[in-house]
Amino acid sequence: MVLGIILLLVALLCVVSVIRQLKYRNLFALLFSAVAALGFGFFSIATIISEISS
Repeated sequence: MVLGIILLLVALLCVVSVIRQLKYRNLFALLFSAVAALGFGFFSIATIISEISS
């Protein structure tokens, strides 16, 4: 459960980075942050669901 929460915090930081990069119009960093947010978000939700269901 701790791993899921840590991954969720990292995903939230990636979302903050996406918003900041939209403001700066840095497309490479925006793409990297969006992919990281999707990846960490997916694995955090999957980990939390896996821990709750077992």
